[in-house]
Amino acid sequence: MAIEADLAGPENPRRRDYLQFAAVSVAAVGAGVAVLPLVNSMNPSADVLAQSTTEVDVSKIEPGQAIKTSFRKQPLFVRNLTPKEIAEADAVPVSSLRDPQTLEQRTAKGHTNWLITLGVCTHLGCVPLGAGEGENRGPFGGYFCPCHGSAYDTAGRIRQGPAPKNLEVPKYNFTSDSVVVVG
Repeated sequence: MAIEADLAGPENPRRRDYLQFAAVSVAAVGAGVAVLPLVNSMNPSADVLAQSTTEVDVSKIEPGQAIKTSFRKQPLFVRNLTPKEIAEADAVPVSSLRDPQTLEQRTAKGHTNWLITLGVCTHLGCVPLGAGEGENRGPFGGYFCPCHGSAYDTAGRIRQGPAPKNLEVPKYNFTSDSVVVVG
């Protein structure tokens, strides 16, 4: 009985330390919850992001190479197609595609060697592989999403797997032979 009274009494230093720790923890969480909306208000709004553009210098991308950059907080794939890749894409019968589009429909007029797509798989929003050096480009030489096995060809068109649509092509235009403005 005497031992229980000693542990429950106000002179127990371990109990006081626990109460201080709990009070400081609750205060820290409360401060974080109060500051979060203030910090979040400094992010650009959705209407500002919707009007944003990204400028990409394509002068250093050799034929057969691709780069990853970002556009509106999403990955953007910029690929310089080789004549062989263009011929392979043009040889595919459009009627055999799930989302029928020709390479010409997916590229800018006069710039069919430049494929610019958002790097977001149309199945569940994963980022496909194939836009970097030495990455797995899948069975069709384009992009490959390892999460569920969606495979895209060199024109960013879905060829295999559960993805319902081709990789999205954002609005873009060439301001010169070496600069593309996306958005």
